[in-house]
Amino acid sequence: MQGDVFILNTQFECSMNLSVNRSDASDDKLMWQRFIAGDVDAFDYLMSSQFRVLFYYGSKFSKDKEFVKDCIQDLFLALWERRDNLSVDIAVKPYLMASLRRLMHRKYEVKARLAEDELDGQEGNFEIEFSVEQDYIEQESTLVLTQKLKKLLDELPLRQKEVVYLKFYQELDRNQISEIMEVSPQTVSNLLQIAIKHLKKHWRTEFITFFLIHLFI
Repeated sequence: MQGDVFILNTQFECSMNLSVNRSDASDDKLMWQRFIAGDVDAFDYLMSSQFRVLFYYGSKFSKDKEFVKDCIQDLFLALWERRDNLSVDIAVKPYLMASLRRLMHRKYEVKARLAEDELDGQEGNFEIEFSVEQDYIEQESTLVLTQKLKKLLDELPLRQKEVVYLKFYQELDRNQISEIMEVSPQTVSNLLQIAIKHLKKHWRTEFITFFLIHLFI
């Protein structure tokens, strides 16, 4: 019975989160259109409303918080300067996340060249880390389970970790994730399927869903 209530509560929380996200996405799209038209207030709104998402996402790639903040600032300045050439009809959050990812990678390449370091493959030396959200680990048993899942996630290859993060924390669909990661939608599905298959070997499916939604910060 407890397990059923646990799963029902999880499903309810998921549906509530989806409703809020749809509303936020609608507001963002309106503000984006106003921003492109030159509305400074709309530009300020987008910066403040998207900063936290972008900062957390950028922090998955770099531990240098000031570097991440500088990249976000540079991104918005660049968007303002070329707003006349931007599309009106976009999904704002995925677009900004994809733009930040590319910008950080370019800056990383420049820093590496200046330091005469070699890049280790396409993803460079970026590292995605997952943290436990304290609100969901008050009970010792929950803490143990959460730490176990975190350990499993840390064992995943970088791209699998990123696709899990974008899917379950940012609640993006595979087309949006493919835009951010610059891979095909089918590749996104394959990466997610492989990652979930790895997790299912060690954990029950219903617990995986719950903790993936609530694990990240």
